[in-house]
Order: sequence, then structure tokens, then C-alpha cells
Amino acid sequence: MPAHPTDPAVAGFVTAVGTGDKDAFFAALTDDSIMSDDGTERALAAWADNETFSANGPQGAEDTSADARLLTATCTDSTWGSMRTR
Repeated sequence: MPAHPTDPAVAGFVTAVGTGDKDAFFAALTDDSIMSDDGTERALAAWADNETFSANGPQGAEDTSADARLLTATCTDSTWGSMRTR
């Protein structure tokens, strides 16, 4: 499977995360987007700032599903270290 999503909306989101572009990250999401971390719903803006943008953790997709809706990456940040994430 490709390491970069073929769906333009998903690709834009992955690029925003990988480059640390917070404005593009939120522009890629709908107003009703939610975030689940280990099965617990989180405040999306606060979570993204704390776990991605302020934690020195930009990353990109390593693998995607055929429909580009399931992404797998090894996320590394200054708070938690490295972990496989889907």
C-alpha cells in the first residue's frame, strides 16, 4: 500500500501533520471533527497542540488502506517517545 494517501483531502491532512502546519491541519478538518485517543474522546484542538504541534512530533503516514482512510505511522514526540499509531 502507498505510504502517501491518494485521497487529496487525506493527503492534505497528512502533509499538514508531517510539516507541523497547524493552520492547514485545522483547515483539513470539518467543524464537527472529533478526536479519540485510546478510545477516549479528547478536545481536538488542545490534544493536537499538546501531542503534535508542541511536542516536536510531526510525522507522516507509513502505510495507508486502499481507500486512504486508515493511516498507520510511527509517531515520535518529546513527551511520549515513539509509538505505532493508526
